[in-house]
Amino acid sequence: MVNELIPMAFIYDFDGTLAYGEMQEYDLVPKLGVAPEEFWSMSNEIKVSHNVDGILAYMYLILKMAREKKIPITRSDFAAYSRNIVFFPGVDSWFDRISDYGRSRGVEISHYIISSGIKEMIEGTSIAGYFKAIFASSYMYDDHGNPVWPARAVNYTNKTQYIFRLNKGVLDETDDVSVNTYQPRKNRPMPFKNMIYFGDGATDIPCMRLVKNFGGHAIMVYDENRENSRQIALDYVQKGRISMAAAHDYSEGTMLEKGTMLIIDQIAARAAFDDLCSVESE
Repeated sequence: MVNELIPMAFIYDFDGTLAYGEMQEYDLVPKLGVAPEEFWSMSNEIKVSHNVDGILAYMYLILKMAREKKIPITRSDFAAYSRNIVFFPGVDSWFDRISDYGRSRGVEISHYIISSGIKEMIEGTSIAGYFKAIFASSYMYDDHGNPVWPARAVNYTNKTQYIFRLNKGVLDETDDVSVNTYQPRKNRPMPFKNMIYFGDGATDIPCMRLVKNFGGHAIMVYDENRENSRQIALDYVQKGRISMAAAHDYSEGTMLEKGTMLIIDQIAARAAFDDLCSVESE
């Protein structure tokens, strides 16, 4: 019999995966006095003309516009700008519901965010308390809580480092030694095969492929109201780049919930089988 709960990691992108749209577009960008499409156009222009990472470009633009328009933005302001973010159906009850199901199958689920959005905004949302760790772009602040410089920029390729951090149990982002130190796979606290990565688009593919290639699962959620969204996701399934595609509805009884539960069942059954075989071999 398996006596200890089996560790499992649920890893989520944020924008378009758990919530509608981009987090900056709800209250932050309007506060700066521009429409979202204008803001992102300006950000892209900085990215191209100065050969800047796209995440650093938008983080710089926020500070530049706030300074020029004399709009104060502090750490607490970022949290306040996230209060009106609208989550997909079922998200508010998802974490308790799916974690309870996991425990009923002998699985202990830990939830994580890996996002290119602003960490301080995610920390201000109603669901922030469900996550064991939130890895996202963030600012460095002065003694008065004013952002002065980007501290971390999480783009779609360096997102993958956080998968390895989870795998090795190195959640301290300042620890660049342990995450790169050799550790036998059997000794790593969170096996890749016990991970599910939830994303919504092409920028999540590096993380999805990494998790899936090492034996875990990748689920792409799509917007049924967006043209070709479902077909694009199904194409990724057919090409073997992800495990499953489902509409972004986290409610009870949906395909997304049923598929996730089956993965939990699979992991629990595999652990029970491995335990049985180890007992028989003694």
